[in-house]
Amino acid sequence: NAAVDVFAEELRWFDYWLKGVKNGAADEAQVRLFVMGDGEWRDEKAWPLARARRHSLFLESGGNANTPAGDGRIVEARPENEGQDRYTYDPGDPVPTLYTEAAFTVPADQAPLAKRQDLLVYQSEPLTERIEVTGNPVVELFAATSAPDTDFFARLIDVHPDGRAIDVSLGVVRARYRDGLKSEALVTPGEVVRYEITLNPTSIAFHPGHRIRLDITSSDFPNFDRNHNTAANPNADAELAVAKQQVFHGGNHATVIHLPVIDE
Repeated sequence: NAAVDVFAEELRWFDYWLKGVKNGAADEAQVRLFVMGDGEWRDEKAWPLARARRHSLFLESGGNANTPAGDGRIVEARPENEGQDRYTYDPGDPVPTLYTEAAFTVPADQAPLAKRQDLLVYQSEPLTERIEVTGNPVVELFAATSAPDTDFFARLIDVHPDGRAIDVSLGVVRARYRDGLKSEALVTPGEVVRYEITLNPTSIAFHPGHRIRLDITSSDFPNFDRNHNTAANPNADAELAVAKQQVFHGGNHATVIHLPVIDE
């Protein structure tokens, strides 16, 4: 049921508003969304959905969340003890984009990135019930870097029982613009900073047996330009610097992902 004739929908809209054709286009729902996982289209009155409730999940590990084989976990309760995970971001060897910008709507299996050490992976236990996430997930990230400027990416992933890890939504923050594009401020190397990363809007039903996964890294090239970690203009500076990254969880620096959940 996923296929839709986009051009036909656009033509109906233009016919109504530009030609005065009485085809009922203005009487339809204001929002029509596709719920991945369920494989169904659904009409809604407005966006974001007023009935969405914020469900918070916390990151936790034993200090070795690198790669899907690590010990990164997503848990319901805020961990009491503070911990951290580390990785090295080298802009000379960035995490590669698994699809082109032209195919941005095509979900990709993250398996080709499984052995990269510059990727932190946190995942839940297999779900026991359906969970629908519709809206913009938001990650509150507590992190430190050895650089005066760097990037942090957060990717929400649906892990299937057969091991496929299909990306759902992506968000990114550039450290110097953590307070918005109108305010530019470099970071103090080694200082723990709170970042808010708003992921792209999505709608997906995570089904029983699936896992919710969150990946944290510092590049997605060439879909996004690399941060050179130098604080210079990356469009005018050829110098690259390696950054040592730390992601904190639990205690006073509890990294959390807020999911807009729709109850059945």
